[in-house]
Amino acid sequence: MEERLPAILLLEDGTIYNGYAVGKIGTTTGEIAFNTGMTGYQEVFTDPSYLGQILIMNTPHIGNYGVQEDESESDSIKIAGLVTKKYSEVFSRTSAKGSLDDMMLNNSCVGISDVDTRALVRHIRSKGAMNAIISSDNLDVDSLASQLKQVPSMVGLELSSRVTTKIAYESKNESSILKVALLDLGVKNSIVKCLVERGCHVKVFPMDTPVSEMNAFNPDGFMLSNGPGDPGVMFDTISLVKEIVAQEKPIFGICLGHQVLALSQGLKTEKMFNGHRGINHPIKNLKTGKGEITSQNHGFVVSKESVAANPDVEITHIHLNDDTIAGIVIKNKPVFSVQYHPEASAGPHDSRYLFDQFIDNMNKYKKLI
Repeated sequence: MEERLPAILLLEDGTIYNGYAVGKIGTTTGEIAFNTGMTGYQEVFTDPSYLGQILIMNTPHIGNYGVQEDESESDSIKIAGLVTKKYSEVFSRTSAKGSLDDMMLNNSCVGISDVDTRALVRHIRSKGAMNAIISSDNLDVDSLASQLKQVPSMVGLELSSRVTTKIAYESKNESSILKVALLDLGVKNSIVKCLVERGCHVKVFPMDTPVSEMNAFNPDGFMLSNGPGDPGVMFDTISLVKEIVAQEKPIFGICLGHQVLALSQGLKTEKMFNGHRGINHPIKNLKTGKGEITSQNHGFVVSKESVAANPDVEITHIHLNDDTIAGIVIKNKPVFSVQYHPEASAGPHDSRYLFDQFIDNMNKYKKLI
């Protein structure tokens, strides 16, 4: 095995970490964030919601079980870069089809290993979200600091247009009955799979598709997908979703879809000091009183104050760690959304019932028309 080249990680506040290069030799920038999941690195790295983010994996061993084609959530690695403690170029899982190292190289993903990730996460947790740069082809700190100053803040950054599908496509099986129009803001493959498994014929539309074109599919309901970036600057999408809501058809929003739905109803979103990223986030369902362990990935949340001021929106779920909004419903409409991933790949399946709730809403709607 070849000896790795040195690499450097520089944070926006001037903090420096030295380590060794993994993946492609090069330089990358983005907002640094951390994920607390102990498993599922392939699903995480290929999640379009992570576009523009340099990701710290809290679990110390990354790459040790390789990769499999059906565990990718999109067609490529979407993270801007990887920071890890221990990086394994070899893998032990017999069912794996290749190494993470090959996947990183094939996707031109730059990373750094042998970093004290516990110390790094504690630093970010206390200082808050910030930009960072990783380089294995330039170790000059002053030069890297100059590059880093040019990196835009995640606040005000629209990124969904970089990951949405360019052309509409369909997914179904022989038992598909209900039609779902899915607005692709950066959808994970598992969301489509969860709908198809429940008898849905899903058509995935580019994010700028007019409502009239989606209606030509004659959908029984609309799915608003997850995705990256700041929802507050997605003005065209917010207007589009407002049109969709006005049709009174069932709607289910996930993560960015949840935020855009909220914005379409006059609510506000805000940047978090540190986002929620991992597969162990506790949620309380206020309707049932039950707790759920959930998979999450977001750096923005819906403002509680704006919900309190809107009589047409009800909070259905809250995050038990910080009391942030984790789910809403629009009163007197079959429209709801959550700030986490019920498809949970990888992760716990406590929240899969939300897909069943969406199916029930569509079945009820079909009986009314």
